Amino acid sequence: MEEFSALMQGFAVVLTPMNIGLMFIGIILGVLIGVLPGLGGANGVAILLPLTFSMSPTSAIVMLSCIYWGALFGGAITSILFNIPGEPWSVATTFDGYPLAQKGRAGAALTAAFTSSFVGAFIAVVMITFLAPLVAKFALKFGAPEFFAVYLLTFCSFVGMGKGSPFKILVAMTLGFAMAAVGMDTVTGQLRMTFGIPDLMRGFDFLIAVIGLFGIGEILLSMEEGLEFQGKSAKINPKVVWETWKELPKYWVTSLRSALVGIWMGITPGGATPASFMSYGLAKKMSRNGPKFGTGEVEGVVAPETAAHAAGTSALLPMLALGIPGSPTAAVLLGGLLIWGLQPGPLLFVEQKDFVWGLIASMYLGNLVGLIVVLTTVPLFASILRIPFSIIAPVIIVICAIGAYTVHNAMLDIWLMLGFGVMGYVFKKLNYPLAPLVLALVLGDKAEDSFRQAMLISQGDLMIMWANPLVGSITTLALTMLLWPLISKGVALVRAPKVDEFAEHRGVD
Repeated sequence: MEEFSALMQGFAVVLTPMNIGLMFIGIILGVLIGVLPGLGGANGVAILLPLTFSMSPTSAIVMLSCIYWGALFGGAITSILFNIPGEPWSVATTFDGYPLAQKGRAGAALTAAFTSSFVGAFIAVVMITFLAPLVAKFALKFGAPEFFAVYLLTFCSFVGMGKGSPFKILVAMTLGFAMAAVGMDTVTGQLRMTFGIPDLMRGFDFLIAVIGLFGIGEILLSMEEGLEFQGKSAKINPKVVWETWKELPKYWVTSLRSALVGIWMGITPGGATPASFMSYGLAKKMSRNGPKFGTGEVEGVVAPETAAHAAGTSALLPMLALGIPGSPTAAVLLGGLLIWGLQPGPLLFVEQKDFVWGLIASMYLGNLVGLIVVLTTVPLFASILRIPFSIIAPVIIVICAIGAYTVHNAMLDIWLMLGFGVMGYVFKKLNYPLAPLVLALVLGDKAEDSFRQAMLISQGDLMIMWANPLVGSITTLALTMLLWPLISKGVALVRAPKVDEFAEHRGVD
């Protein structure tokens, strides 16, 4: 009960008119940042960090964390309405969110996304409140082999559990790994595949690739199909919100499982992006409606949004308890804490108790405020669908170009965005999946670094991937998922003769 009394003190710290006002401002700014492709929660928090230097640390962290919550909420808006992920973790939301909008159910998709985000964050904050010491101890056990095992699990689950041709999935993923290798080798410092172009030293930025593959690629397809949004007749009202709320309890198992995946990936830290992909894959595999995923299933929106928000929220725990940021945004917030004279780590819970519990209390309130703000403004976002495509398409292209340019302030990024747009168009025409390519691009270099560090530690011995129960269990699960299609076929072949033999005996009798 000590945690509960400390949380009540945190609510007393946060519940002031000033802090509540900052919550609303932060959420609205965050939603705008989430909607604009290319900005992202980390960039938004970094840009607005100087505004908080004159505030008290508690007020500053309340506003900045609410910008983060708003970006998490807002990333779903363009994903569902235009198939353009506003945030990297919103890519998986496009798989079913956009088809729902095309069917005229944009309101249901947005409501499901926002509500699932709130649920995921709430479960994560409850975990942070009551399980912080145990979680911090668990996170300390992760080294290079454990990180690589987590990345391997994510890749293998896509190949083994993905729909469509495993060959096409592997081709897309291999292309993503190749693009992830461009730039400076972080282990040796050598340049790879830069072809004498200085701007390629930093490699292909994930956000630029996503803006091109999904944004420009979708616009090219829409132009070919007749210059109109198929979901432009969407109507949203409180009745739609209420009906969606009545439908969501059916997916409570998916929500709970996705929240646990998100919490795990946020703490380890795997991040919100792989958490959303992994939870979507698990939901597709385990749901009775799994074969319909990708055609406009509400459950396909619930899974990635719940996981992304749970991961984004729980990523703050290792940052506070250990000083290890669990996400890019947590890294920016870590810098803010140091500027304000606070040293993250175990002693922070002792020396700055009011600050820590005030932040945890603001997580509860900030996400509730965020849900209220985005739900009350859903009609505003849905009205975008009623704008003729011939008007909105150039606007989207300009926003995408601005978003791509602001990542590094480089003109090359706009050309790369257009190149990725053509690639996205070709992939969709040839029925190659984009998600494995995106996943490999964003995680390929991190997985490579973890693997090479593990090999340096073990002097090239692969058995380090089974050196302890934690890394061994994750690696074994990853290989099982990778080989699952072969395993399932083998099981089917073993069972088939028994069925034939039984039928033969019945015929003889």
